[in-house]
Amino acid sequence: MTTMRTVRFGRTGLQVPIVSLGTWSYGGESQTGGGAPVGWSGHDDATARSAMLAAYRAGITHWDTADVYGDGRSERLIGTMWEEVPRDAIVLASKVGWDRGSHSRWYHPEMIREHLDASLKNLRTDHLDILYFHHADFGPGDDWLDDALAVFHEAKKAGKIRFIGLSDWDSERIMRVVARVDPDVVQPYRNVTHDDYVLTGLAGWVAEHDLGVAFFSPIRHGLLLGKYSTSTIFPAGDFRATDPSFSDPRTLERLAHNAAVLRRRYADRAEPVLSALTGAILDDAPTATVLLGQRSPAQVRAAALAGCGSPLGEVETRWVRGLYYGIT
Repeated sequence: MTTMRTVRFGRTGLQVPIVSLGTWSYGGESQTGGGAPVGWSGHDDATARSAMLAAYRAGITHWDTADVYGDGRSERLIGTMWEEVPRDAIVLASKVGWDRGSHSRWYHPEMIREHLDASLKNLRTDHLDILYFHHADFGPGDDWLDDALAVFHEAKKAGKIRFIGLSDWDSERIMRVVARVDPDVVQPYRNVTHDDYVLTGLAGWVAEHDLGVAFFSPIRHGLLLGKYSTSTIFPAGDFRATDPSFSDPRTLERLAHNAAVLRRRYADRAEPVLSALTGAILDDAPTATVLLGQRSPAQVRAAALAGCGSPLGEVETRWVRGLYYGIT
């Protein structure tokens, strides 16, 4: 295997691999108080620990988690790795925001402090390299933003975090508050079927202000790999149950067809489908990485091979994106 490609993570100055480790699935199945699925089925702690060790050895040294992934389960699992993986070899990121705790709203300052301290305890570390606002809903008129941001800066001054991040499923919501937050890193949703990164102006802001970028769900929870040939029903606590495309035969058929086309066109690449899907969203983002869920050593090997390949290039990027035009 050739060497994992890395990028300078914007003004953080950190070097991160172009394929990073997303650990949402390490929380296992879970639901909100209202019964909405927010987790993943099929998780196994021992297999995930093997995956993390394999990721480190493959050069996948940027790991991303959140306080709400399994109510801290993902963070606690990562925290068991430091006897086998040097903590200072990992760019470690977590998020806060979706759990209100005992408060009536998101981003109450005391909640942020409590959850950051809990995250550090779970992760068995004295600092996070990046702490993200997990979403960009700061209340009516974004009235909660200034107090929340003050806590982040307080934590940065205390050495608990190094850099500030801002995440959301909707790039428009990121853009609404990005000037006020002035994050070092942004984490938007981006893949070949859902891409408003450029049109919302976020790409331009990133370039102008030299931000790092971590695209999440680049393969849309595995759907874009074309491996689901029939409708799939996920358990009640699995987030994938919220995406109707997993049960739409026409969409599944088209995605399977596209995956076959990619395998033929990029047969010279070790992971043709994964390389094309990730390459098509990285080509215009020189300070970006993609967060891939890697639950087993086999998935790590695939991710590492995709991260070792050459860039896709502008012409091929346009072609790949065009292949998925119209899929929702």
